Amino acid sequence: MEPLFGVVLGLILAVASPAHDSCTCATNKWAVCAQDGPGNCTCRLAGSDHPLDCSTLTSKCFLMKAEMNPLKEKRLWRPPHGVSDSDGIYNPDCEDSGAFKARQCNQSSSCWCVNTAGVRRTEKGGRSLSCSELVRTRWIYIELTHKRGSSAFGAPDVAKALTQLFESRYKLRPKYIAAIKYDPPLIQIRLDQSKKPRWDVDIADVAYYFEKDVNNDSVFPSNSQLSVSVNGDALAIEKLWIYYVDEKPPEFCMRQLAAGISAVVTVVVLTAGVGIAVLLILRWLHTRTYKKFESKEMREIKASSLE
Repeated sequence: MEPLFGVVLGLILAVASPAHDSCTCATNKWAVCAQDGPGNCTCRLAGSDHPLDCSTLTSKCFLMKAEMNPLKEKRLWRPPHGVSDSDGIYNPDCEDSGAFKARQCNQSSSCWCVNTAGVRRTEKGGRSLSCSELVRTRWIYIELTHKRGSSAFGAPDVAKALTQLFESRYKLRPKYIAAIKYDPPLIQIRLDQSKKPRWDVDIADVAYYFEKDVNNDSVFPSNSQLSVSVNGDALAIEKLWIYYVDEKPPEFCMRQLAAGISAVVTVVVLTAGVGIAVLLILRWLHTRTYKKFESKEMREIKASSLE
């Protein structure tokens, strides 16, 4: 009887083990997952009570909030580098949908307005600052370079490889990839998404995941690191720049521009003043020399007339 019981117990454990191991999030390594019941796995981020849909990308707002709330259980967590008060990583306020709230504030009661990518688009103000709407980021320009040691590839092959990457890894439909241009070693990518249906990923989330991958700080599990190849040859990405273009222009005030113009005008005026002063000094020296020469000549003429 005991051997039979041991066999049955082993079969139960063998069946239960894969089910337990499968309770992970395929698109987010920071997710904490637990089984609520047979075949039901629920994943959440630290600092958030909202369940995650691990079949697609996690919103950028939730990701940034998770980065500002380190996990205290099961793993060590390295805080992000280069935390900035105004740009980069901050602790955002998110809607239940995962979207950024139009107005963001920090602990010092300084507030600003952001776009759908969470990027600041106004000057900072106080708690009285009003942000009437969350302006959509319609275009995202991505520029990257590959290592010069890598071979130059054909432009169509690069475009095909990156399109497949964005579609398979980031769930972005090819229709949102407006253009990919290749001028070795520079690669330019333009993502265009004027409207986003609920079932599609947001290009801001795609750009954030891609940036994390390139910077070796992937949001995906550790066994799913970024690997890009063109016709079997590795495309070693070296540098990355991302630019956001909103449906409406940013609302930065003219103070910084005015300060820059004032500085330029001051430099021009000072340069002109120094130039005029140098010219006056040279003219005075020339006049003085001429008068000395003229006086000497007159004395010589008078002396010769007396003789």
